[in-house]
Amino acid sequence: MQPVDFRGQWREDPDAVAVYGECAGIMRITPRAVAVPADAADVQALLRWASKHEVPVAMRGSGSCMSGACLSDSVVVDLSLLRGTPTIDPSRMLAIAAPGTTRASVDHAAGQHGMRFPIDPSSGAFCSVGGMVATNASGARSLKFGSTRRWVTGLECIFADGSRTWVRRGADLDCRNEALARFADNSARFQERAAEQPTPAVRKNSSGLGLSAFARSGELIDLLCGSEGTLCAFSGVELALAEVPESTASLLASWSSLDDAVRGAALAREAGASACELLDRTFVRIVAEHGDRALPVDVNADTVLLIEMESPAPASGTTHGHDESARRSLEAGVAALKRALYAAGASQVLVGLDPESEESLWAIRHAASPILARLDPAIASMQVIEDGAVPPSHLAEYVRGVRGALVSAGFRGVIFGHAGDANVHVNVLVDVREPAWRERLARLFGDVTELTARLGGTPTGEHGDGRLRTPVLERFWSAAALDLIRDIKATLDPRGILNPGVKTPAPADFDVWHAIKYDPGLATVPAKARLVLDRVERERAYDRSRLEMLAAAL
Repeated sequence: MQPVDFRGQWREDPDAVAVYGECAGIMRITPRAVAVPADAADVQALLRWASKHEVPVAMRGSGSCMSGACLSDSVVVDLSLLRGTPTIDPSRMLAIAAPGTTRASVDHAAGQHGMRFPIDPSSGAFCSVGGMVATNASGARSLKFGSTRRWVTGLECIFADGSRTWVRRGADLDCRNEALARFADNSARFQERAAEQPTPAVRKNSSGLGLSAFARSGELIDLLCGSEGTLCAFSGVELALAEVPESTASLLASWSSLDDAVRGAALAREAGASACELLDRTFVRIVAEHGDRALPVDVNADTVLLIEMESPAPASGTTHGHDESARRSLEAGVAALKRALYAAGASQVLVGLDPESEESLWAIRHAASPILARLDPAIASMQVIEDGAVPPSHLAEYVRGVRGALVSAGFRGVIFGHAGDANVHVNVLVDVREPAWRERLARLFGDVTELTARLGGTPTGEHGDGRLRTPVLERFWSAAALDLIRDIKATLDPRGILNPGVKTPAPADFDVWHAIKYDPGLATVPAKARLVLDRVERERAYDRSRLEMLAAAL
C-alpha cells in the first residue's frame, strides 16, 4: 500500500496505527496506515498518490484536538516533523513557520524581538500552528485578539492533487495552480452565496467554513482557516504578531448570582479586558473538594470571573519597561473596573498588580486538570459538550441549561470557559461502570445541541467540528449553507480524499457513541501502544513523536 516515491515513515503494524487512533478528545478510530512525511515534497508525493488511488487522508499535527478531526480509519498523515525554528520579520511584525511548529516555539521566537503571537489556547505549549489554523483556534485572550483567522496572512497550501503554492491575504491567486484556477472561476459566485447566509450573533465560531469572513473579504484564506484539513494541507504558515504589553493586572471576582456574573463579564468586555474567564460553581466546588491547597476564592460562589487587563502599548520614544504613564493608566482602569464589579453585585473582588499576585489568582483556573486526572480511574472526564458558544446575552441561560442537562442525564460535570466571548467548556464526569452510560451521554449531547441551536449559538467556538459535531451541522447551518460548503470542497478537492466526514458528512459516518476510547468494552489496544497513549495524556506530551515514544516503550 505504501507509495513508491514516499520517503518518510510508513507504518501499518498494530502498535503504530494504535498510537494514532486517539487524540485529546473522546474518540478512538484506528487508521489502516500512518504516514510521517519527511518534508513538504513528501506531502506532495503522498497526496498525488492518494488522489490517484482515491485513498482518504487525514492531516494531523500534535493530536491535541478535541473534536476528532485528526482521526481516520484510512491514512493519518502526521505533519509533526515539519517544524523548525520560526523565521521572524520584525519590520513587518510577521512570523513564518512550518505547520508542525508549536505555538510556544513561535511565541518564544517572537519574544526575542519584543513581540508575541497573541492567540493562546490552553494547549499552547504543545499544539501546532498548523492545527491552530486548521481549527481557527483561539483561547483566553480572544476577548481582545479574536481567533487565529484574524492573524493569518499567508498559507503555503498543498492541494489534493499534490500541487503546492502560497495563498496570501490581499494577493491575487496563482491561477497556474489548477485548484486555485477552479476556485477563482467560482469565487465571485461563492462570495455572493456566502453573503446570503445568516451569521450567528456569536463572538467566536469554528463551525462549518468561514463563510461570514469570506463574504466580507472574498479572500480564500478565510475559508482555509478553520477548514480542518478538508480543503488542503498546510506546509507553511505566515502569522501576524503583536507587541508585548508593558504590564498586566488581574482581578478575581466572585458572584452569588450567575446573571450578575454575566453582567460583570460585559463590564470587563467594555473596559477592554484582554481575558475574562468563567469558572462555574461546578468547577469551584471540585477544586475545593479535591484541591491540595487553599485557593483565593469563595468556595460557595455560584460563579467566579478571572479577568486580565493589559497596559497600553509603550508610548512612542519610551524605553520598554519604563513607561510609567502606561502603568498608571492600567492601575486606574483596574480600580475603575473593581468598583464597577462591586456595584454590579460581586461579593468579592481581589486584585493582582504584579506577576506573583496575578499567578496566585489564576492558580484556580489551572487547578482542575490535575484534580480530574486523580479521580477514580473508572471515572472518565469526557469532552463531549465542550465548546459551545452563544450570543453573550444568552450566556446565563446557556450555563443554566447545561447544568440542567447534566442533572437530567445523571452526570456530574465541570463547567468553565471564556465568559467574555460566551464560549463554554464542559468536562462530563462519566463512571463507565454504570449501565447505559453511552446512551445517557448521547442524550446529553443531543440536549445541549438543541439548547445551543435554540439560543442562536454555534456548536464550536474554537475547537472545530471534527467527527464529533459534523453529524449535527444541519441544526446550525441552513441547507443552502451546507450546499455551499460542499461546493467549495468539491472545487478544491474534487475526488473528496481530504478528511471526508469532517465539515461534510460522509455516507458511512461511524457512530461516535460506540467508539469512545474510555469504553472498557472496546477492543484492547496493544500493550506498548497503551503505554504511549497513557503517557501522552498523563504528561501532555502531544508534541512528542508518537513513533519515537513507541520505539522507546518498554
